[in-house]
Amino acid sequence: MEMLLGKIGWGAIPKEPIVIVTAIIMALGAIALLAGITYFKKWGYLWREWATSVDHKKIGIMYIIVSVVMLLRGFADAFMMRLQLFLAGSGGTGYLHPDHYDQIFTAHGVIMIFFVAMGLVVGLMNIVVPLQVGARDVAFPILNQFSFWVFAGSAGLIMASLVLGEFGATGWLAYPPLSGIQYSPGVGVDYWIWSIQISGIGTLLTGVNFLVTIIKMRAPGMKLMDMPIFTWTALCTCVLIVATFPVLTATVAMLTLDRYFDFHFFTNELGGSPMLYVNLIWTWGHPEVYILILPVFGVYSEIVPTFARKALFGYKTMVYATLAIAVLSLIVWLHHFFTMGAGANVNAFFGIMTMVIAIPTGVKIFSWLFTMYKGRITFTSPMLWTLGFLVTFGIGGLTGVLMALPPADFLVHNSLFLIAHFHNVIIGGVVFGLFAGIIFWWPKMFGWKLNEAWGKASFWFWFTGFYFAFMPLYILGFMGMTRRLSTYDNPEWTPYLQVAMIGAVLVALGIACFIMQIIVGYLQRNDNMDYTGDAWHDGRTFEWSTSSPAPFYNFAHLPQGEHIDRFWLDKEDGVAYNRPVKYEDIHMPTNRSAGFIMAILITILGFALIWHIWWLVIVSFVSTIITLINSSNTKKVDYYVPAAEVERIENERFAVLEKHLKKD
Repeated sequence: MEMLLGKIGWGAIPKEPIVIVTAIIMALGAIALLAGITYFKKWGYLWREWATSVDHKKIGIMYIIVSVVMLLRGFADAFMMRLQLFLAGSGGTGYLHPDHYDQIFTAHGVIMIFFVAMGLVVGLMNIVVPLQVGARDVAFPILNQFSFWVFAGSAGLIMASLVLGEFGATGWLAYPPLSGIQYSPGVGVDYWIWSIQISGIGTLLTGVNFLVTIIKMRAPGMKLMDMPIFTWTALCTCVLIVATFPVLTATVAMLTLDRYFDFHFFTNELGGSPMLYVNLIWTWGHPEVYILILPVFGVYSEIVPTFARKALFGYKTMVYATLAIAVLSLIVWLHHFFTMGAGANVNAFFGIMTMVIAIPTGVKIFSWLFTMYKGRITFTSPMLWTLGFLVTFGIGGLTGVLMALPPADFLVHNSLFLIAHFHNVIIGGVVFGLFAGIIFWWPKMFGWKLNEAWGKASFWFWFTGFYFAFMPLYILGFMGMTRRLSTYDNPEWTPYLQVAMIGAVLVALGIACFIMQIIVGYLQRNDNMDYTGDAWHDGRTFEWSTSSPAPFYNFAHLPQGEHIDRFWLDKEDGVAYNRPVKYEDIHMPTNRSAGFIMAILITILGFALIWHIWWLVIVSFVSTIITLINSSNTKKVDYYVPAAEVERIENERFAVLEKHLKKD
């Protein structure tokens, strides 16, 4: 049996009542979903239009769907942690076993960074970047498909750990020696290793793909300094991905060798060093923060000019600030462990660099403020998320500058002050911006707007919930409460943790309102259709110059890109929606199954390595190689959309467009 199933046995099934109930709910939900797909006969449709799709827009939508599902899981973990500390006041034990609590906070961090924030960022890049640079798809469509499906497969491994085995109880970065085989002999760290490793490879390939797309596939006439700011931030993000994700891959590979083959890279014996791991993981880890925040800065840079009805203030300054942040992000990693004893000179250098990186970030904030100055601001839900960001992220930045001082960091290191700062930046910066971007570009994905009333309600619940949830943690950090505690015996902490629990409830209501925003928007879609592709009537960049949702070929003819606001200027002159003089055949890639199949096989490979099912490791690895070779040898079957078909599609679009414009 061990030869067949490896380490899987009856003991692998969790005994926690919460986990059992969750597993039952997940199983019932999966059965209902599969039954619904079968009843409505949608298997063929899903295979043809989604599973095998190489359309960058559909791949972006799938990234967002998976990330929203993982957001629900990640927030559930956060809510359970808040509830545990709420119930554990004054020496109580709460309702979670300490080991289960450790697994929850590890899973929460991994899910929120790798499978929510990262997935939403890459999803928006997929949807928007090719449209903004005037391309019909990304440079390597099949590679893009593969990248998404390994991301989805890795998310599946995380979810599998909930019902089979355990997840790591090490913290989201799995520091040795705790993550070594001596202290974590179970499969929890292995789930962490292979979910991170597989999704990280997909992210690295995405970085290469979009780097080539932006550099080589811009519209005729579009120079680098003509690109929209979101595309600029995506470009810098891809450079950081290509530079740093190999470090993550190598670091996790060395940890794997330590666990599987008794190597000693990160042990205190035979020449290893746990501090080597900390240096390597943060060499990737701090640029990762900017991999998340830079595209979101780009989102704000598209939203503010749209709803202030002004061109972006200081375009070139914004570009240079983005480049400066990307470079400086590579030389600040050591501020994550000022207390390691590196010495005054090393700490001073990294402290100064940490403060210096705040300068280009401040430049961006003032650019958005000056763009809004004397503008005709419309307070739509994307603009509310942006204004909420300016306030919240500013607080997070100030606390970050405080922690950049090594003496101050010594006082608050490993405390809840650090947790509050990190969430101040990630929620107030990244999450707020991702919600703003999803709402802003939703018509470009589906052709109809989300409901604004529910969107504004979602913002206010999130905004107020954030302050209730995390401002008390700053105070608790000063009071000496350290992170990762599942119980405590200091009654002075209790009121602050009770307030934080109220914040978690408010954020839960914000997530519920976001879901309602989608549901109500869908039910009202016939009244909120956006035929023009100009969803907010002030969109400035190329993605708004095509219909919503954009056709699979994006543009009937490639736009000219010699000016950053070309579409806006054409629209003001009344020519933004003119028909092309002549239609031409369009070359497009066909849907392929290779990326999907290889990703599934690699996910199975990861599962087999976690549970030491060696025959399945061999079968899945060999099958992946065969699929890759077969895909490489298969003649590439792309196709041309005949000019007559393009003209027919465009005529239908213009007929609806003219009717809509007359109605307005």
